[in-house]
Amino acid sequence: MVFNRSLLVRTALGPSAGAVLMAFMASGAIPAYQMYSVGLAAVYTIVVLSVGLLAGWSGIWSVGHPAFFAVGAYFAAYGSGHDWPLEAVVLGAIATGAVLGGFLGYAGARFSVLYIALLTLAFTTVTLELVNRWSSVTGGDQGVPVLQLRSALGLGTLLAGGAETQYPAVGAAAVVLAVAVPAASSGLRMRLVAAKSHPLAARTIGIAPEAQSALSFAVSGACTCFAGVLLGLLTGFVSPEPFSLAFGISLIAACVLGGVGTLLGAVVGGIYLTWNPSLSSAVGLPQPVVQGLVLIGVLLFLPGGAVPFLSTPARKLLRRALRQQKRSQVALPTEELSDLAPLRPPTDGPALLHLEHVSVSYGGLKALEDASLSLRQSEILAVIGPNGAGKTTLLNALSGLIGNGRVSGTADFAGRPLLRARATARRRLGIGRTFQHAEVFSELTVAENVLCTRRRITSRDRTEVTALLRSVGLADVADRRPGELPFGLQKRLDLARAMAEKPKLLILDEPFGGLDASERTLLAWHIRRLHAEGTAVVVIDHVLDDLFSVAHRVIAFDFGRTIGEGTPDTVLQDPKVRSSYLGTVDGRTPPSDQVGERSMIRLHGVGHTYGGVTALREIELDVRQGVVLGIAGANGAGKSTLAGILHGSLPPTRGERETGGAVRISLAPEGRALFKTLSLRENLEVAAYAAGITGTPLRERLEETVQWLPARLRDRMSASAGGLSGGEQQMLAIARALIVEPDVLIVDEPALGLSPALVDEVYDRLARLAHDGLTVVLLEQLLSRAMSVCHEVVVLHEGVVAAQGRPGEPEFAVLAEAAYFSGGPRPARSPAASARTSPVEIP
Repeated sequence: MVFNRSLLVRTALGPSAGAVLMAFMASGAIPAYQMYSVGLAAVYTIVVLSVGLLAGWSGIWSVGHPAFFAVGAYFAAYGSGHDWPLEAVVLGAIATGAVLGGFLGYAGARFSVLYIALLTLAFTTVTLELVNRWSSVTGGDQGVPVLQLRSALGLGTLLAGGAETQYPAVGAAAVVLAVAVPAASSGLRMRLVAAKSHPLAARTIGIAPEAQSALSFAVSGACTCFAGVLLGLLTGFVSPEPFSLAFGISLIAACVLGGVGTLLGAVVGGIYLTWNPSLSSAVGLPQPVVQGLVLIGVLLFLPGGAVPFLSTPARKLLRRALRQQKRSQVALPTEELSDLAPLRPPTDGPALLHLEHVSVSYGGLKALEDASLSLRQSEILAVIGPNGAGKTTLLNALSGLIGNGRVSGTADFAGRPLLRARATARRRLGIGRTFQHAEVFSELTVAENVLCTRRRITSRDRTEVTALLRSVGLADVADRRPGELPFGLQKRLDLARAMAEKPKLLILDEPFGGLDASERTLLAWHIRRLHAEGTAVVVIDHVLDDLFSVAHRVIAFDFGRTIGEGTPDTVLQDPKVRSSYLGTVDGRTPPSDQVGERSMIRLHGVGHTYGGVTALREIELDVRQGVVLGIAGANGAGKSTLAGILHGSLPPTRGERETGGAVRISLAPEGRALFKTLSLRENLEVAAYAAGITGTPLRERLEETVQWLPARLRDRMSASAGGLSGGEQQMLAIARALIVEPDVLIVDEPALGLSPALVDEVYDRLARLAHDGLTVVLLEQLLSRAMSVCHEVVVLHEGVVAAQGRPGEPEFAVLAEAAYFSGGPRPARSPAASARTSPVEIP
């Protein structure tokens, strides 16, 4: 914990406000009949803070805190009746709350928010039942008095129910708020929020979400039990009535009213709970009605709570003033990039990582089969293969993120068994990783995303993180949230977090995807720098030219198996590797040329972005009537985005989409997207209803579409779609698209995950549709398959049309193959020149 002047001032605000309030109380400025309400508001502030921080920092909504509140209050009553010292009562209540809270947090960590709420609801119900039945201790419905508690440290005796207990209540609330202020800036809060924001990513940096949930719930339960002791002393009497389930709902309402996870919001919530009965009496309505109206009003008009709503304008003004002084431009370290050394051979010696016959299965599906590889220190290993080849499964097996999968085989890392180690332990072994989609912690700042890799944050840690952020060009946006940054900067942040603790092995999952040229240059520079420092790297990507520029060795996968290995210069010469990307010609010939002149769909200068990620750029495409148009490209080339734009379900970010009159277009999307709990017939009927087909036309279309299906499906129309094989599901997905009698059929990756026999069957049925004159757009990962069944082929590479032509044209096959892998020839540019072209401006 690093205390600076600002943090010390904020920490002192709570005790200072408490001291001023107690001075007012002592001076008589606050009427005696209001003194009790002030003390009660202080107690409620502690409880609301406990519930609010648990929800805000850990994402756990609890209705079990009335039970913790009751445990603390009955501890005070029991201790008073048995002459326990004050310190023993307080410590006993806190310890009990911590144990119970830790148990609930750990047990509920594996469930969703709804089930955790139900778990805490059951806890409150059981506790209240015990209170009512254990009358010898609790007094049952009649309650039990709290008389006094003496201090074992010689601090005097507190008489319960008197004015002297109101001061300790205010003082305790002030101290709890003072402790919460530095906690909000600590590594503890960062790790809690990280575990809540993205549990999988948190595991890769050594954070166990279930342990964080247990810890946060333990602290929250302990604080609430402490508040229960204060309540017993304040009231002088404890009965079950104040701890009902209705009070649990009131606590949540108070948290939402003040602002979930805010310290000042807890004070506002405590005041609201205290004076809600008076407000209800003043307006002449029952308390539940007033509470419901207040909550509805807050959710509608102040969705973040009163405190965040009032503080947001001030923050916006401050940020605007700072922008006028300095506008953030995230530039790359060009002077360092200009010295981009070539790769050196990996160091000799024993393997850092050794895998032997590693397989990963999910039920009957083998996602990875019999994988064996070795990796030496400072070696950079590229893993390639088409979509679904098992690459990400391999990376997940290395980092311990296989979920419900079953792993077999052996793996050693730095001489230690790897597969038995938990994901959180692998970070300590020296393994770091990034994710394909930059899985950053959205509720933390850029600096906090990296700092949360440390358990205890020191000034040295902050200095090192600042230097790391500067090296990736993020120092100027260190205090911004990731959601305010474009995708490329989020990818840099993901890389910085993985590099934070200088891992021995860095695992990179599609790091080049979605980056522009300058950002890819920066990434390549960092990979080479890590190599120079002795770090081993395993990297997968579909941007092969950038990937090969940083790799010593390449391993190719397909269908979960290793199919080839070599250097970047030789691996693509392996026929098995080439066919895994391009496919093999199976004797099919393109359909007869019956393409008309009518333009069914036309795209002019179409581009599309997702956030900061450019998926398509300047697409010019004309889909003519009767054509079978193949759109081929590797995973991530932009095929599915283009399918959505052609279909009309995805509006382009730029450019124009035109149709040749009233054209009905259907899409069979990648992954099929069937309603698996519905029957085959119901899947078809849903699509027809959505298109406005009912009655007799529906029955006619159903009968015609069912005849298109193979006999084994026609006999099972009442069966659930989830029980079909992959190929059968694909044929049902195409039939669902056909039931609306489209003019254009778009089929996205129809062969994905299918056996060769089923692939042939699906394509044979698509060929019949083309023969009947239906316009078909086929999005295919395998280039040779598209060349064998289509009139025209478009090759996408990184969102750009890299080649377009007819399979029968001379030399088009060579041109298309070159475009598939590298997009065609590119002008050479120096790394520093690339970096200088595009600094990223952050508004």
